[in-house]
Amino acid sequence: MFPINAKQMKKMMKQMGIEMEEIEAKEVIIKTSTEELIFKNPSVTKISAKGVESFQVVGNYEILRIAPQISDEDVKLVMEQAKVDEETARKALIEANGDIAEAIMKLQK
Repeated sequence: MFPINAKQMKKMMKQMGIEMEEIEAKEVIIKTSTEELIFKNPSVTKISAKGVESFQVVGNYEILRIAPQISDEDVKLVMEQAKVDEETARKALIEANGDIAEAIMKLQK
């Protein structure tokens, strides 16, 4: 394959309708239901093609675990169904990421 310099690559991409833009980001946070991925000083590129925008994030990140939100009603339900005390029910719910059925099943084994 022939090497292509950066200028030629940008020109070819522009001809194909693809535009790239560097974004000066200080921090990017991606949140899931159980954790946050925190990128400090990442390299972020915005790519636009055919009316669709996408972002590329490159860099080192830290993982921050998020404790699930456990309601008192969920704890009571697990306590009743599994016939356990409050502390055991709450711990099982946390380990099951708030999934009531999974917590009850683990406690009934």
